[in-house]
Amino acid sequence: MSDKVEQFGALHIPGKPLVLVNIWDAGSARAVVAAGAKAIATGSFGVACAMGSSDGENLSMDDAIGNLERIASVVDLPISIDMEAGYGDHPDAVCASVERAKAAGASGINMEDRMPGQTVPMPAEEYAPRLEAAASTGLWINARCDVFMGQDVAKDGNALAQAALERALVYADHGAGSLFVPFLGDLGHISTICEKSPLPVNILYDPSGPSHAELAAAGVARISHGHKPWAAAMAWIEGQAKQVLKGGEPDY
Repeated sequence: MSDKVEQFGALHIPGKPLVLVNIWDAGSARAVVAAGAKAIATGSFGVACAMGSSDGENLSMDDAIGNLERIASVVDLPISIDMEAGYGDHPDAVCASVERAKAAGASGINMEDRMPGQTVPMPAEEYAPRLEAAASTGLWINARCDVFMGQDVAKDGNALAQAALERALVYADHGAGSLFVPFLGDLGHISTICEKSPLPVNILYDPSGPSHAELAAAGVARISHGHKPWAAAMAWIEGQAKQVLKGGEPDY
């Protein structure tokens, strides 16, 4: 395992989470580094949209790797790339894709347990060989668990949390470095998962949900901001353009 992979893994501390303000290109990476980031992570949605594509592995692997190479050329920190479902129909293809990311400068990846276009996770036993193939590259694998996506947490939260923990055991046994549980904002369930998971837990930040301090107190080891930084930047640019094109002065 390379020094940067080890460095990246060591930043996942339950109760003292690694905060990732997700970026989408070399320029946004430079800005986040200048702000004092300890590591850099892309978000697939922002990367794809910034390149005129859309999320769901619609951005080509060549374009994703080219973007990573440009980021790596200006950043001397561990970099995690969001690889969606792994860019591969089978484990060997996933391994080949992750090896490309490693060669381009990645220290870690995100990998979903849901294939592009699907709304529910694949069975854990189908995801496991894909995860194991990705982990064989030596990179830190943030295994995304989508059991809460589109679900009624108020009604089914206990069962969903148990399903996430069952998957966490499988994912830990097949090489995952951390467990990413997005679309969950209930502190009780977050605390339960953090307490019982064999892997450090990554939560997706939502401004309407728990604060960074509350997530840290719950035992979260990594907080991601997902596509929100990209969306905020685009909204700011659109607002400034409207202001200028209506005859006003910009704020920049």
